[in-house]
Amino acid sequence: MNDDIRNIVLGVVAAGLSAALGWLARTSLWRRGLRRRQAFFGLPQHSECLLVVNRAATQEGAVHRFDVFALLELASLNKDCGAHARIIQHDLAQQGFGERTEFCLGGPYSNRRMGAHLLSLLPGVKMNVDSEPSPDRGAFQIGSERYRLENGVAEYVILARVTPDQDSRPVFLFCGQSAITNQAATRYLARNAEKLARKHGKGSFCLLLKVVNSQAYGPDVVELVADVTRAAQEPAPAIRTSHRAAG
Repeated sequence: MNDDIRNIVLGVVAAGLSAALGWLARTSLWRRGLRRRQAFFGLPQHSECLLVVNRAATQEGAVHRFDVFALLELASLNKDCGAHARIIQHDLAQQGFGERTEFCLGGPYSNRRMGAHLLSLLPGVKMNVDSEPSPDRGAFQIGSERYRLENGVAEYVILARVTPDQDSRPVFLFCGQSAITNQAATRYLARNAEKLARKHGKGSFCLLLKVVNSQAYGPDVVELVADVTRAAQEPAPAIRTSHRAAG
């Protein structure tokens, strides 16, 4: 074998080894990221979770189209983790929590289970569900702060991950002032899952998000207002006169 052929063979071997090592490194990083994602969502391979959805007010058994889009976002998250999702309507989900990961969607006015979760897991979060029109209708009360709804302009949504105890699977809550905010919160979770996993690990958190000008931008422009975990987990104080409007 002359020197030219030897150099070609060595070059091919070196390129093959480099490609193999690069593939192994990428695969290792991907698997590490997948394990971190599965741990954050509580969704190991082949596990099952619940997608608890509310009912649209317009028709019995119907789901608002923005909530359908939110369910698609959540279904994609489950598929990425290799898990299986079961969709169930809120008034049929008569079971406890912690054994399986749960994604609960919709405000307490249309989702009975969400109301129970807020009372049990986030007692510092209150939502005005009065049917009579008023400036505070649909407003959040978190601790001593109140966040009012401005339809299509400034709408708030709670995104929370709650673990009742160390060995429990998490409950994810998407509690918004309108259906489009529920979709915005699921999209925010999908886009920021790695960042949230690095920051919070397997712990609980409660974030208040604001959807800005949904009439023009839909669910895409979302601002993080505050991490309200501490206030949300403490019993709510007496409600004071409203002093904060959406802005």
